Amino acid sequence: MNISVLFLIQIIVTVLFAILASIFDVRKGFVPDSLNYLLIFFGLGSNLILTLISNNVKYISASIILMVVTFYISYMLWQLNMWGGGDVKLFTSIAAAIPFGLNIDFLNIFPVFSVYPFVFSVIFNSILVSFPFLVLFTAHLLLKNKAFNNNVDFLVNIFNYQSLRAMVNSTLNKTVPVKDLKVGMIVNDYGFDDEHVKNLIEELDGNLKVYKNRTDDFKYYFKSQSAGGITSDDMYLLKIMSAQKFISKELSVKISFPFTPAILAGLIIALSYGDLIMLFTKKLVLVV
Repeated sequence: MNISVLFLIQIIVTVLFAILASIFDVRKGFVPDSLNYLLIFFGLGSNLILTLISNNVKYISASIILMVVTFYISYMLWQLNMWGGGDVKLFTSIAAAIPFGLNIDFLNIFPVFSVYPFVFSVIFNSILVSFPFLVLFTAHLLLKNKAFNNNVDFLVNIFNYQSLRAMVNSTLNKTVPVKDLKVGMIVNDYGFDDEHVKNLIEELDGNLKVYKNRTDDFKYYFKSQSAGGITSDDMYLLKIMSAQKFISKELSVKISFPFTPAILAGLIIALSYGDLIMLFTKKLVLVV
């Protein structure tokens, strides 16, 4: 079999999986682990076949190495609240499936490559294109919630930072019953005084973290410490504490931004045009 045909199959399958992941993220608010694991297995398997056909170990070795490196780098960015756990796994699966980027001679497409691996181009592209996605997503929520109808003064003070921040915060947060909490939800600040609640959360050592409150309203407050949101253990603990009336029956959570469509866009741009940073750099050099 022509190696370029296998490359094309890898690209088509990866893009299809990214499309499915985007649909799940937008409609359900999460990306199924099974979807990412299937793409990882496909990536490792297809690159093993490429290694056997070409008698060149670089395909499977690059797939494994980049998969591991991408996981750790994207995991660190997850800890910095850049994206959710499903996004980490999607980047990892893309690295396993397409370690070298577009390498198909008969397509006559010549994207601009960078000095770093292809999956990093996908990551950087995704971050760059996520801003317009975020603006559109926020605008959609503002219109959906009829925020302007309830805040007429906002139209007058639209360029006021405090007004804009208050509007966005009220739009990107919602109150949900504790019994309806789901894994991955990002819990906002919840103030409390009970030392027992503090000890329970700290002993669990999950995604929730307790902080000392600087105001006189409460001694402590807890919240999700990363964009990965609450774990299953966190969720069950909150439900138990709510049922036992240690905390209230409702909590404020963030309306998470579906980042997967930005990953899909970053992937397609990387395959068709190349690395956006390199493209901008070339344009800047030509202008200067």
